[in-house]
Amino acid sequence: MSSINDPIKGACLTRRRFVQGVAMGGAFAGLGLGSSALAAVMKQQGPETLRGTDFNLTIGEQVVNFTGAPRIGTTVNGSLPAPILRWREGDTVTLKVTNLLRETSSIHWHGIILPSAMDGVPDIATGFKGIKPGETFTYRFPVTQSGTYWYHSHSGFQEQTGLYGSIIIDPREPEPFTYDRDYVVMLSDWTDEDPTNVYAKLKKLSHYYNFNERTHADLMKDIKEKGLTATWNDRKMWNQMRMSQRDLSDVTGYTYTFLTNGQTPAEGWTGLFRKGEKIRLRFINGSAMTFFDVRIPGLKMTVVAADGQHIEPVSVDEFRMGVAETYDVIVEPKDDTAYTIFAQDIARSGYARGTLTPDLSLTATIPEMDPVPNLGHDDMGMNMMNHAGHDMSGMDHSQHQMPDGKMMPVCRRPEIWI
Repeated sequence: MSSINDPIKGACLTRRRFVQGVAMGGAFAGLGLGSSALAAVMKQQGPETLRGTDFNLTIGEQVVNFTGAPRIGTTVNGSLPAPILRWREGDTVTLKVTNLLRETSSIHWHGIILPSAMDGVPDIATGFKGIKPGETFTYRFPVTQSGTYWYHSHSGFQEQTGLYGSIIIDPREPEPFTYDRDYVVMLSDWTDEDPTNVYAKLKKLSHYYNFNERTHADLMKDIKEKGLTATWNDRKMWNQMRMSQRDLSDVTGYTYTFLTNGQTPAEGWTGLFRKGEKIRLRFINGSAMTFFDVRIPGLKMTVVAADGQHIEPVSVDEFRMGVAETYDVIVEPKDDTAYTIFAQDIARSGYARGTLTPDLSLTATIPEMDPVPNLGHDDMGMNMMNHAGHDMSGMDHSQHQMPDGKMMPVCRRPEIWI
């Protein structure tokens, strides 16, 4: 088991060493890296990568600070996000998971085909009641697939407080595409609030965190553009359905800080490349509540896999990720310049970001967030013609229109984008 090494400039740090950054300053000064370069090196680091067939994972707690206020996070081997697990198709993996929390915990291997007893969902997986405090549970199962997946807790709100990580399964046979560099881009959301308080607020007022409700100005704009009768009928329909066109996200950036590989938007995660390389980015939506719209200004993205499965490659400028989805894309920077990986939440209340750069001293402009979109009937699952199986002949199965008019790839039934 080891961490990923990046050959560029010999920079390699594990997550554990990352949190000891102050002590490392002298060592990097000896390599000729100044303070700004040191900071960029440290931002490049994500969770440690563990390889092989035998793994020891310890669930615990430790102080984290994403907003300037110390909070308690749920960690695996002292890491948030949890370590990246790299398996190989055809192997049998053994994972000994020890729970040091004061409450029952669990790990669910999301998207992995395995025996029910190993699935990791308490009281649903056969014979599995969760991992009690101080106990160790051994997961053991054959790896029968390949691709990009993730794992997370299925106990309480532990996923929201940090218990999630990436899984990469290397295939036994060559994949139908090539690449030179491989990065995980784990998107997630963090709140300084106790998640039980967040849940309690939503139970009392479902739109507690939604500050993008329609206003009188929106009504006047609709009347001007569509006329009084059309606007009246449209508003009447939405009111009768007890739905809102701005019901975009239950929890927003009002309480959330959006993370990329555990890095805040202020810090940002950094990935290095050389001009002309093909870079595989394994996007994982490890959030608890957030849909992300992802783009890299200046770079086309070729989507080559969805939820671990190869697809017919499709070139896009932007795509939307629901909770728990994964997308593998390939990008090919042609210039020696930096690019921003920009993932704004669907409610336009905040964003996660990273940087692809050929040099640690280069940075990229962070784009403005898009306007807040309005949901349409398709987005709310109300397109009866499509759902009844009628009038489908003219439908483009390779793309789907987002509420803000942009196009995104559809790699499965369109209704999953609701």
